[in-house]
Order: sequence, then C-alpha cells, then structure tokens
Amino acid sequence: MADVLSLKESVLVYLDRSGGLKKLTDDCKPLNDPQRTEAVYRFCINVNPSDLMEVDPVLGDCVLHDPLRATVLFQSVCFLAIKTLSLTEKVHTESQVNVTLHFTHLPPFPEYTLDLCSFPRVYGPMRPVSMEGLVIAMTRVTKYTQGARFLCINDECPFSTGFHHIRVHTPGATESATIRNDFSCMVCDSQLKEDVKFRVLGDKQLVELIHVKALDVLRGHQQSSLRYQSVTLFLRDELCNSMRIGRLYRVVGIPAHVHQWPSITWSIEASSVRLWEPKCCHKVSARFLELLNCMSSSPWRFSAIVAHCFGLDVAPPGLHNTLKLSVLLSLVQSKTDANDTFHNLDLLAVTTDTVIIDRLMAYSLSLACRGVRHQASGEMFASLSRDEHGAGAANIHAGSALLATGGICMLGDLSCYRKEKLDYIQSVLESHSVSVFIPGKKYGEDADQQLSVPVECSFWALSDSSQRSGRADSAVLGTAEMGPVPLQLAEAFGLVIHCGERVGEQALLAQTVHTLQQAVQPGKCHYASCWEFSTQDYQELVAYAQGLEVELSPEAEKLIHGYYMASRRARTQCQGVKMSVASIKLLISLAEAHCKLCLRTRVLEEDAVIAVLLCENSVTVKHGASALIIPPNATFPCDVGDVDGLQRRDAAMDELHQSILRFIYSYAPGADTYITEE
Repeated sequence: MADVLSLKESVLVYLDRSGGLKKLTDDCKPLNDPQRTEAVYRFCINVNPSDLMEVDPVLGDCVLHDPLRATVLFQSVCFLAIKTLSLTEKVHTESQVNVTLHFTHLPPFPEYTLDLCSFPRVYGPMRPVSMEGLVIAMTRVTKYTQGARFLCINDECPFSTGFHHIRVHTPGATESATIRNDFSCMVCDSQLKEDVKFRVLGDKQLVELIHVKALDVLRGHQQSSLRYQSVTLFLRDELCNSMRIGRLYRVVGIPAHVHQWPSITWSIEASSVRLWEPKCCHKVSARFLELLNCMSSSPWRFSAIVAHCFGLDVAPPGLHNTLKLSVLLSLVQSKTDANDTFHNLDLLAVTTDTVIIDRLMAYSLSLACRGVRHQASGEMFASLSRDEHGAGAANIHAGSALLATGGICMLGDLSCYRKEKLDYIQSVLESHSVSVFIPGKKYGEDADQQLSVPVECSFWALSDSSQRSGRADSAVLGTAEMGPVPLQLAEAFGLVIHCGERVGEQALLAQTVHTLQQAVQPGKCHYASCWEFSTQDYQELVAYAQGLEVELSPEAEKLIHGYYMASRRARTQCQGVKMSVASIKLLISLAEAHCKLCLRTRVLEEDAVIAVLLCENSVTVKHGASALIIPPNATFPCDVGDVDGLQRRDAAMDELHQSILRFIYSYAPGADTYITEE
C-alpha cells in the first residue's frame, strides 16, 4: 500500500512539474456545461519517459513496462485532483475518469523499437514500442464506444443507481468487450443493464503500416523471395486523420491481441504519430566534385557531362541525351519542401524505340528516393475493400501513384492502357488528386461518399510514335507523331521529349554495339572519352541536389516571364494556341532543377535558357514551330564527348540565348522595360 501511495505522489509531482495539472483544469472547464452529461470523461496526458525517470525511476519503469497499471495510477490521481480542486461536479466516482497516456517518445534502445520487417507476432508484454513504416491503406473514420454506464436490475441493490459499474475501452479490446448484456453486479450478482443515454462514443480509424523496404519490390527489379506483411494500427479520437496514405511515419503504440472468435489479430493501439524521414548523410562523390571544378568556366558544361555519361548500362553516350537530362531534372525536382508542398515534374517520352527508353526510365527509377513502377495488372490510384476488423467500413488501399508519394511513378508505355484509363490519368495530372467513390449501401454508410485524395508524385511515361494516332498529315511544321496519346493528355504531362536526335541506321548500330558489349563485358566502360561515374555516385548527386534550397535571380525571372508573354502572343496570333499559366510553373521548375543539378543555390539566366529550350521543344512537338526558331534537339545540338564538342555547344547555347532575347523583345508586350536588347 505504501508503494502505491508513493507512486501516486510521484504522479502528482510529475503532473505539477509538466503542466499536466493545468491542462487537467482547462479540460474540466467544458464539462461544466449543464447540457453535457456523460458517464465517462476522457483526459489525455502527455508522458515524457525521460522526465518521469528523473521524478521517480520506479514510476518510469512502470509506465514503460506496465502501461495499464500506470494508467490506473494516473486515473486515481486525476480523480483526487478533480475532487480536491472542485474542478467539476459531474465526476462522482473514479471509474468516470478515463485517462489516456500519450508518449512523447521512447528511450532509444532496441528493446523499445519494433522492426516491421522482422518482428515476432506472438504473445508478449503489452508495453509501448516505437516503429517506422509506410501507410498503404486506411479506413474512413468510424465510431467506437469509449465508455458506458451499467445499472443493476435489482432495485434494492445500491448499484442500481449512480456511477459504479463503468466499462471503458482498453488497448486490444473489441466493441463486445465494452458493450455486452451478460455482465453481473459485483454486489448482488444480478444482471447489469446498460443506461444507453450515458453511452460515450469516440472516433476510430484503422491504418495499415508496412516496412519501407517493401517499396524496393515495387521498383520493378528482381528481389529475393521476401514477403512483407503489414500491421494494423488503431487511431482513436484526436489521432484520427493524423496520417495520410503514402507517407512515412514514426508511431509509438502498444501491441495488443484482438480476440475475434475464432481468430486472434495482432495490432497496435497508437499513442503518438509523427511524420518521419529516414536520416542519411547526403554528399557528392569526389568524381563529381572534380568534374564540377574542371567545368567551372561554363554554366552549361557540368550538367551536359552528367547527362552524357548517365545510364551507360542501358544506352551509349550521346544517345537520348535530352531525355537523360530531363529525367535527371525530374529526379532532382520531385520533392516535398519544408512547407509540405510537393514539387513535381512530369515527363512523357515519344519514341520509336520503346524497349530502350523503358529500360532507361527503369534504370533512372532506382535513383529516386521513392520510385514505383506501375504494373498493368495492379491498381494505379486507389481501390476499396471491406475492413476485416469487424467495423465493415470501407478500407482505401493505395495504388502505385499513392505509394510513390514524394517520388516517381513510372507508368510505362501508354499504348497498353485503354481510353478510359488514359482519360483518368489526364484528370489526375490536371488536378493532382484522385476521387474515390464509396457506395454507402455496400460499406454500411447512410449515403454515398466521394473522397478526394491528393496525388503527390511525378509521372513518367512513354509513347510509341510508330503507332499512328490519326493526326492529319498536313500538321503544322515541327509537330511530331505521338502515337496513341491524345493531345490533351500530352498537354497534361507538361514536358514532352521527342527522342529522335539520332535516328536511322547510325543510332541502331550504336545501340546494338553497346548492348552486345554490355552483355559480353557487363559493367566495363567501353568509352575512353567518358568520365566514369557509378550508380551510387548518381544516387548521391540526386539526393544532395534535391536538398538544395534555391532562389530565382531577377535575370532568370525576367527571361522566363518574357518568354512566356512572347510565346503566348506569338502562338495565339499564328496558331490559335493558348499558353496556359501552368507553363510558367513548368519553366520555373525546369530552371530550378537545372540549377540544383549544377549544385548551385541561385538560379542563373543560363538555367532559364535551358528551361526555355526544353519547354519550346516540348510545345513544338505538340503544336508546331513558332517564331522562335530553334533546332529539334536544342539542348544538345552537337556531341559533347570531347572538349571541342563542349566548346561548340557553349557557342551554340550562347547563340540560342540571344535568339530567345530577340524573340522576347519582338513579341513580349513591354519587353523593352525589362529586357536589354543585345
């Protein structure tokens, strides 16, 4: 008894020091509302195990290893505080105080960490553990019984009135454990009957969490025969809607076995939820730093060499350089910033060689922090199923796009999709969200519901231009055959790359020789003029560049604004094509991405020139050439395999820069106020 009193004293000291008593006082104020009458009143207490250990090590050990007993101690102290301080007159018995402990964190020791990849799902102590994982499915918020009041049916029994028989939810308990009709009175052993008007309901949500390594299987590469299994989290009350599909979280919770005859389900009652990102030290390899130092005399060369030497396991240097550069820019730009805003850069490649482009994109997917290759047999966005834990609510499962949140979703060849699916993809690209329809009758709801789930990933796709799309043969000069992809869908992608800088027998021979060399001597560099960079070097470069915070210089901003205004005016007058406001976002994203890829923090005018050239080539493929005459492969007008090639490219880029300025000065309204004629 003395030990219990000592622990209660320590609880009181901790509540006083941590501000728990003040919070208890504030939480009791709304209870004095005369219209609010409940059997159970719920109080949440934040528990910091480190601070608790300083107050009383025995109490700290109790909280970490026997949380149910610790909850009873906190419940008793809170009841005494409420009665002593006269915080409310509605609490008559200790059973009416429902205390929930929320752990701020746990000690950083293996005993308090649960690895979702290898944890044993067997009977064990119900104590708090910490885990990290990816949300792959979640239900709608439903109701559960927080607490209920029961009265003895024997009128002569003192427990036929008052608040003596109170049932509250505990971790691992089902609804039938709280509400049943076979409870007996503790005094006279008569049957108990629930006083329904005093039942207290709360919010409940189920979430499926899986180890983040499961995403490696979705990249499309062959893996070992591992099977990843998810664990079910129960979020209750204030924790509901604190998690989103496709995000990574660190969860502190209590493992519990939910008994649903004839089966037993292992689950976690969540106590606290926080966003989580794996910690890793991003650095640039010595080889790339050496290249950056060698190419410091020109703002164009570093990114050119990086793209030229990229993907040599798939394609030879000099082939598909524009696509390689665009893929690297998309990888660098696809990231969620500090304001929880996702920056995407969607990419559509138009080619006759779909096999090589598909391999190149699949190889590039391995560089993304999170990359998912969509399988035609799988779900692209979201699917529904019935919850298996008794509630019968709709369970929303993440498709490929939602699993790729914060990264890249590779759709592959669009010719494999039906028109309805292509229209759906176009809608998602335009709205960056997916609508999920939940039929109420099927999932126990009163009415049908329509949910909007944000889609935060960049999409990569390719189209076989050898398949005729039915576009008129008298198309505008500069347009390219885009295969089965409608023009509206190409517009939704934003950046369209026509992979045709080297066509015919020359490209076929180069690719054939390269493929044979890689088959005979895999991993060996067969090009003496190329810098050698490993896949890990590119992974580190992309990861480091993603983390750079860049700012737009006035010169770059003026060039982007001027080009947009000039192109809008020129194309509207000559072709009737309206440049959307989304074009400005695309231009800024490309300029920022090129700046990051060059390992700078200030977007220069040269970065804006690259953005304009890529954007103009993309618009030309869709709508034809404009008054700004540039070559089809403007970013790589010549081979950059040697120093002479780099110098020729620098000269060509400077000339294109001047062409852009003249175009702006000629067509942009009021350009003379912010563009100096050169």
